[in-house]
Amino acid sequence: MIHSTENVIRHNVGLPNLAEELKNDSHACRVMGVSRDTFYHYRQAVENGGVEALLDQSRRKPNPKNWVDPVIEEKVLEYALEQPAHGQVRASNELRKRGVFVSPSGIRGVWLSIGLQTFKLRLKALEAMAAAEGLVYTEAQIAALEKREQGRFLCFCRPSLANGSPPP
Repeated sequence: MIHSTENVIRHNVGLPNLAEELKNDSHACRVMGVSRDTFYHYRQAVENGGVEALLDQSRRKPNPKNWVDPVIEEKVLEYALEQPAHGQVRASNELRKRGVFVSPSGIRGVWLSIGLQTFKLRLKALEAMAAAEGLVYTEAQIAALEKREQGRFLCFCRPSLANGSPPP
């Protein structure tokens, strides 16, 4: 019997184990909702490579045409930390003025891959970089940090409910 603690492959490992228990491949496949072809594929993988062969591996080949050039990615990262309050459209327009041509969705894709997709995440990265490198904040960065601090103390309560009376 094969054992695995990883959630990713538990289903794949459970199928051969169930078939071994029931002594019937077809019945195990019906119970698990898997075709017999898939079952035999799993069994072959276990015989050839053990439990590691059942890890969910992506068959999709990476498409380098969809990748942003590393130089452009670096410029987008620099700009995101320089102006953390700017959104993807404004960042695209400002970078275009500097000679870096990338679409707003390209900016978003880079931010997603780096983990800077939101204003808060860009500020967190800016603070981490400033702490690590002893960076001095620019006026735009200070304004963005103050904007975040102001947002923490806003209360979005409806005034009519604040005193306990129902709204008009």
